[in-house]
Amino acid sequence: MGEDDIVRLFDAHGDELHAVIDAADRLRRQTAGEAVSHVRNCNINYTNICQHRCGFCAFAKSHAASTLRGPAYRLDAAQVAARAEEAWLRGATEVCMQGGIHPHYTGDSYLELLAAVKQATPAMHIHAFSPLEIRHGAATLGLPLRDYLLRLRDAGLRTLPGTAAEILDDEVRARICADKLDTAQWLEVMEIAHEVGIRSTATIMFGHVEEPRHWARHLLAIRALQARTGGFTEFVPLPFVHMESPLWHKGGARSGPTLREAVLMHAVARLVLHPLVPNIQTSWVKMGAAGAALCLQAGANDLGGTLMYESITRAAGGANGQSMETGDLRAIAASCGRPLQQRNTLYEVLAPDAAAAGTPRTDCAIPPPESAARRVIALHSSA
Repeated sequence: MGEDDIVRLFDAHGDELHAVIDAADRLRRQTAGEAVSHVRNCNINYTNICQHRCGFCAFAKSHAASTLRGPAYRLDAAQVAARAEEAWLRGATEVCMQGGIHPHYTGDSYLELLAAVKQATPAMHIHAFSPLEIRHGAATLGLPLRDYLLRLRDAGLRTLPGTAAEILDDEVRARICADKLDTAQWLEVMEIAHEVGIRSTATIMFGHVEEPRHWARHLLAIRALQARTGGFTEFVPLPFVHMESPLWHKGGARSGPTLREAVLMHAVARLVLHPLVPNIQTSWVKMGAAGAALCLQAGANDLGGTLMYESITRAAGGANGQSMETGDLRAIAASCGRPLQQRNTLYEVLAPDAAAAGTPRTDCAIPPPESAARRVIALHSSA
């Protein structure tokens, strides 16, 4: 499909919406099966101090800032290692580490974090550092990207999160993150990482200032790189959370995507990225339990991680919690009539761990199974 074809899919309403979602769900079933996968992991945002000023971001603080969502902070390597060890003891197989671009951080700072976590939890999979952090680390040490990525890999980095992508179109990036890396730079980090054996996720953050043509260009950029490298493990749509966003408060962004748009993003991504990207993840942090259930009926096959310490969405005003136990995720999958399956970061199936099942939260009420398309049409027929 070309850009115009993809834009037309995003414009689907009524029966066409139903057809797109049903096609994506059938393709999901053929590609990924019936099981809903998840990973037990721990999210560690080691600092919210950042020298960049992205208009959409409510997480980043200046060095001495104090706002409604809490003061600036920085966790040292020992504190990060302690959280990783706690996560390991609670059954996590992955630690996800990301933070702001602290003005005092160098490439050695990221290597220090890796060393601390590896020492505390030698078998933990380390999923860490956005392409923006990778570029910052390499630049501060005067190293080519490839050389720095090799140092990170040899120190224990296994996969990269696909964050800092926002929308991979410089027309949009000039409005929301002008001092951040551009589209070509994000893709360059990912391509080199894949070449040296570090796989990654891919994301899109949508529902602010962009249009469907920008979504189409983003998906085509991900597809083109995946065709060359095969390094993306999954695609993760991230609806914009607006409540504490500076850009939204200034009237410069809309209030996130509609439910129809959010569900369609998962469905269209499944159709456009097939067969190159086999996994479409829905974020319970962004979508909530009921929204995630809709997306699981519209092409998504994965619920992401348990997280344990989610900070970024909460800072933006998100209200879906910091963590989910396996029992909570199982309830979401069961609402779609599907089983839950634990995986590792690379989507290898793990044996079930009954001890990690947890108790479902009482606020995770999910409606009974029903066609996702019909529920979206009923709820948002005017969207």
